[in-house]
Amino acid sequence: MAGTKAGGAKAAATNKAKYGKDFYSRIGQKGGKNGTTGGFAANHELAKIAGRKGGRISRRGPATTSTSTPISMIDESEESKIEVRVA
Repeated sequence: MAGTKAGGAKAAATNKAKYGKDFYSRIGQKGGKNGTTGGFAANHELAKIAGRKGGRISRRGPATTSTSTPISMIDESEESKIEVRVA
C-alpha cells in the first residue's frame, strides 16, 4: 500500500519489477509529449473574437433608470410626525 513512505517504495519496486526499470521514465515521456500550448495561447485572434462575443452577451438585464422622487409622509397632527426619505 502506498499510503506511507515505505509503502510507496514497495509499490515503486513492484512497478519496476512488473513493467521494467524504465516504467517511470516512459510515463514521464508520455506527459511531456502531450504538453502542447493549445487553445487561446496558439491563436491570439481567436481569443479576441471570443472575448468580444462574451462581452456582447451580458447576463445582467437592461439598465433601468430610477425615479429619484423623495417620498415624504408627514402627518400634520401633533401625535405623530413621520418623514420617510428614499435615497
